[in-house]
This record gives sequence, C-alpha cells and structure tokens, in this order.
Amino acid sequence: MDRLRSLSRLLPRRTLCALAQGLTPGARPVAACGRAAHILGRSRAAPLCGPRRPPVAGEMHRFRTSDVSQATLASVAPVFTVTKFDKEGNVTSFEKKKTDLYQELGLQARDLRFQHVMSITTRNNRIIMRMEYLKAVITPECLLILDYRNLNLEQWLFRELPSQLAGEGQLVTYPLPFEFRAIEALLQYWISTLQGKLSVLQPLILETLEALVDPKHSSVDRSKLHILLQNGKSLSELETDIKIFKESILEILDEEERLEELCLTKWSDPQVFEKSSAGIDHAEEMELLLENYYRLAEDLSNAARELRALIDDSQSIIFINLDSHRNVMMRLNLQLTMGTFSLSLFGLMGVAFGMNLESSLEEALVACLFQSSHSSEDGSVTLLYR
Repeated sequence: MDRLRSLSRLLPRRTLCALAQGLTPGARPVAACGRAAHILGRSRAAPLCGPRRPPVAGEMHRFRTSDVSQATLASVAPVFTVTKFDKEGNVTSFEKKKTDLYQELGLQARDLRFQHVMSITTRNNRIIMRMEYLKAVITPECLLILDYRNLNLEQWLFRELPSQLAGEGQLVTYPLPFEFRAIEALLQYWISTLQGKLSVLQPLILETLEALVDPKHSSVDRSKLHILLQNGKSLSELETDIKIFKESILEILDEEERLEELCLTKWSDPQVFEKSSAGIDHAEEMELLLENYYRLAEDLSNAARELRALIDDSQSIIFINLDSHRNVMMRLNLQLTMGTFSLSLFGLMGVAFGMNLESSLEEALVACLFQSSHSSEDGSVTLLYR
C-alpha cells in the first residue's frame, strides 16, 4: 500500500487502475478499480474508474474527433467579402467562409491563399488572378472579386467594371467569351494604375531635377535632395511592380498549354469548342490580348527607365558642382596659408633685427605705438581670414 501511495504521485490515474487490475488476479475490473479508488481517494479516481455499462450486441462506438476538428476549423476559417459580376453586369455582394467558397468553386484551399504578389493561374476550369491587393476568380459565367475592403476600388468596381463586362465599355474582346472580357478589364485596370503612379512621379522628379541642376544656384538645396531621394525610392518600387507584371504575363506567353487553359468557355461549351476548331482560335486571341498588355507594360518600363537615367545624370552633375566648390575652397585655403606664412616670415625678420640692432627709436613713444598698432592689425587680419 505504501508503494502504491508513492506511485500515485508519479503515475497517471489510468496507469494506476491497470496496476490495480494486475495486482488482483481473478477479481473483476470494477473491484480492482475500487481498490485504486480507495488508495487515491474517491474524489480523484471515481470519474475514471467507475462501473461501465456492458456492451449491447450490435452496438458500434465511433470516435468523432475528425468531425469535431472539422467543425473547429470551419468556425475559425477566414471570411471573404465577395463581389460577384455576371455577364449582364449585375453586381451582388456577400460574405462567405473560405471553406464554403473553394468547395463551391471546385478548388483547393491552397488555391485561395494568393501567396504570390502577381499571378495568373488556372485550376479546374477557373482562372485565379492576383495583382497585389486585387484578388479575383474568373469562371465561364461570372467574375468574383475578393476582399476589396479598405481599398479605393469602389468607383472602378461599381461604376466602370459592370459596364465593361456587359459590353458597354471600351474593351476589344466583346465578341469573345466572358473570360476574355474579365481578363482584359482586370489587366486594363492594373495598367491604368501603374500609368497613374508614373504620371504622378514624372512631373515631381523633373521639377526637382531642374531646381537642383539650375546653374543660378551656387549651392545645393538639401530639402530638394531629400525630395529627390523619396521620389527615387517610389520610382524603384514602380519599376519592381512593372517588372513583376511583365514576368507574370511572359510566363503564360511562353507556354501554349497555359494559353489553352485560360480559354474556359472553349472546354465547357461544345458550341464554342466547335467554333474554335473551325476557324476562331481562342488560344491565339488570348495570346494577342496578353501581348498587347505586355507591350503597354514595356512602354511604362521604358518611361521609368528614362526617368532613372535622368536622375543618375543629374546626380553626376550635382557631384561635379560639389567638386568644383570644394576645389575653390581648397584653393582659397591654400592662398590664406601662404599669405599667413609670408607675414609670419617678414615679422620674424623684423623681430630678429629689432632685437639685435639698436637705434634712437627704442625710447620714442611714437615708435612703440606704431609697432603695437601694426602688430594688432596683422593679427586681426589673420584671424579674420581664418
């Protein structure tokens, strides 16, 4: 008994119950558990070692751990704010959990993670697009925009996009299936966003460079340099965004299979498939569409590169001006040093002769005042120039 009491501090209660059963052969499990309860105290052992109901024939016991875990995951799943656009331009907004959304779309959970900053992928006859903060899923029947909250997208989403999808905008893919219009609308919006950033930065950078390189100003304004540094940083971020956009489109253009996968209606509608096989090649139309926006992105990249070259050239001019000012200051410092050395040399000669030669002026008050004033004047001039 003493050993069991010492083991009760180290072993769990289920293990003690098993030990009690082993120590009492021939006894029923309930009796053995009763002994363990007597040793440990009824308040501790009773919940685990109470009498069990005998099993009934045909009764099955199943663990519900998977159901409980699924219910727990569903309760903490993220909720998407979804804006749905159909072919006629009708708009509906609703909230849906991520688990319900990817199950309805026939996708996997990893498809809606949007891990990459810029991506255009296809999965199960669905197009999944992300352009930084813009997340979209395109189906043959509708366009879904996910999580536009706290973003300045309301004007484009609810005023421009519905008319574009319904065929009332300035898109060139109206005769083609719905996914062509959706892709073109999203690409057009992103190109317009990049163009807007460049149009804001370009005049600011040119104005700052003109003020810094102006020959009328002999010194460089540090506030202008700070503004140029900030604008240069913003320009670098814009160049990175354009580069990622170009690379994402170029990856699709290099693979013919991905171009075929972007043509959703071709594989879901037999009539469209027959038309595509007869003469209208949807993959070729998709390639032309992507190439068009790739060229637009290339033009933006060239404009940003020209601004970067202007900044580098202006920095070279600024450094040349600073070097010229530095050379002027060094030359002035050399001249002052030589002048001070000459005055000191002449003063040394005067001191040497004045201490060794005698004349009738040593006792004259006028000569003393003249020498004192002259020495004070030389010292003042030297200090002033230094």
